[in-house]
Amino acid sequence: QVQLVESGGGLVQAGGSLRLSCAASGRTFSNYDMGWFRQAPGKEREFVAAIGWSSHTYYADSAKGRFTISRDKAKNTVDLQMNSLKPEDTAVYYCAAKSRGSRGVISRPLYDYWGQGTQVTVSS
Repeated sequence: QVQLVESGGGLVQAGGSLRLSCAASGRTFSNYDMGWFRQAPGKEREFVAAIGWSSHTYYADSAKGRFTISRDKAKNTVDLQMNSLKPEDTAVYYCAAKSRGSRGVISRPLYDYWGQGTQVTVSS
């Protein structure tokens, strides 16, 4: 059974940092693109960052310069280091995985597997 489990969310003050981690199990994800999405109350789930099977990285404009995505293929994990957090970063953050066979990383329907999400709250 494939599972993606996020951890590392919490409450932080504006300007602070958090590191989210996603642990994948049930199969090897080394040939999968891995992504992070977030969903704020009343808003659509949106793309934050992704790392391809070749380790190329992609970021939403809102994340560029502040967030860093990384992966450890041996451990089947993908992390999201978030610095200089802002109140508008408050959301539930989701880890997702998609087959390398589909092009693109931004669109939600491309992803085959999703985690349950972890809450990030940034206070002003």
